[in-house]
Amino acid sequence: MKKIFPQRVGLQQRVLPGYRVPFFDLLAGSCESLGIFAGLPRPVEMIAGGRPQIANYREARNVHLLGGALYLCYQQGFIKWLTEWDPKALIVEANPRYLSTASAVRWMHARGRRVIGWGLGSPGLSGPLAGFRQNGRLSFLSQFDALIAYSQRGAQEYAALGFPREKIFVAHNSVSPAPVTGIERNRSFVRPTILFVGRLQARKRVDHLLRACADMQSAPRLIIVGDGPESAALQSLARDVYPAAEFAGAKHGSELKPFFAEADLFVLPGTGGLAVQEAMSYGLPVIVAKGDGTQDDLVREGNGWQIPPDDYGALVAAMKNALSDAARLRVMGNESFRIVSEEINIQRMVDVFVNALNSDGD
Repeated sequence: MKKIFPQRVGLQQRVLPGYRVPFFDLLAGSCESLGIFAGLPRPVEMIAGGRPQIANYREARNVHLLGGALYLCYQQGFIKWLTEWDPKALIVEANPRYLSTASAVRWMHARGRRVIGWGLGSPGLSGPLAGFRQNGRLSFLSQFDALIAYSQRGAQEYAALGFPREKIFVAHNSVSPAPVTGIERNRSFVRPTILFVGRLQARKRVDHLLRACADMQSAPRLIIVGDGPESAALQSLARDVYPAAEFAGAKHGSELKPFFAEADLFVLPGTGGLAVQEAMSYGLPVIVAKGDGTQDDLVREGNGWQIPPDDYGALVAAMKNALSDAARLRVMGNESFRIVSEEINIQRMVDVFVNALNSDGD
């Protein structure tokens, strides 16, 4: 049964990436109405934007201050937007770098309305000022009436910091709907096909993937789908170390289907990667680098391998292990499909948000 929050909701984001639009529109359909307040990304971030069809979107003016580890952002017009939209509940990014959040929380609380923070978690700190910084984090988080974490690890980090566990919800980070049908893979496994889909950036470590394929005893077919600043350098490297690599360029939406259908194994050797869930929806086992904790819930022993980032040896070992047993890969692919069908998809994510909105905060 569809879960409903029968009041107007406001939602703040620093930027509105295109991959989040389906989730926001689905959430908008699960409450009275949803208003989004978000600014534009900086050109250097190369974040593709989008416009919701159901949610109401107001563009904020982001003022970027400093940079790197000292980066701060102030969103002009936040209070004016709150006054006009008049939400009964507000969801904001739980990020202390966003300077306009505190005034928005005060505005809501002055009217007896709840504010929910949404974030990745709060990893432990070390060093001489660790205790002071931890207290600062808890002080920031304590202004929220509830927290939504992207992962179980994030929820545990919030709880370890001192935020009440009963007020923490886990909405597994998802960008894809639940798949309806899987892909049958009954062909022979004479030459397995490895697939990478994503932006070609240094942090994705596609260079490691090229070298790892060259280290396989039986050369697999390697398809690299995507474009980006490292494209030319990677194609040059491929000519030297793995000339058989196929570069398909950037593909989107339905253009990706034949690539997922042809693959036997999806590999993301670096950080990030929104295509992992999509690969799983096509019944693919996956190898991914460990990151912010969202991979912990998505990639398990039954459907794939998590490797340390920047560990070339671990990547080679995982790929050799994966390709050593074709029958096992098929079973693992079926488990990938089950996970995104039943547990981690945008509808499940919406359900958790609605549960958090409907909780009384006591």
